[in-house]
Amino acid sequence: MSKKQRLGELQQLLMLALVRLGDEAYGANIRRELADVAGRRLSISAIYVTLVRMEEQELVASHDGKTPATGGRPRRCFQITEAGLAALKATRDAADKMWSGVEI
Repeated sequence: MSKKQRLGELQQLLMLALVRLGDEAYGANIRRELADVAGRRLSISAIYVTLVRMEEQELVASHDGKTPATGGRPRRCFQITEAGLAALKATRDAADKMWSGVEI
């Protein structure tokens, strides 16, 4: 993805959740963060589909994290990449320019 390409709202919210959560950015925590902070209630599958697409675009990366205390598979953790951070900043800059001078 080009540095000048802009992100959609869901992509922005997911990337911001990854930054906010750091090493604890896995499905359930991301879902909770989106609901608690942004007021967006999404299914786990909607979150993962979007994250996988962003991973294919090299905006985010994933790795196996800790295995939950209850057992089972390791958590799939996500983190924002340098390209993702650049796209997120470019999107914010474009929005800031559009909002400049707007009084509503």
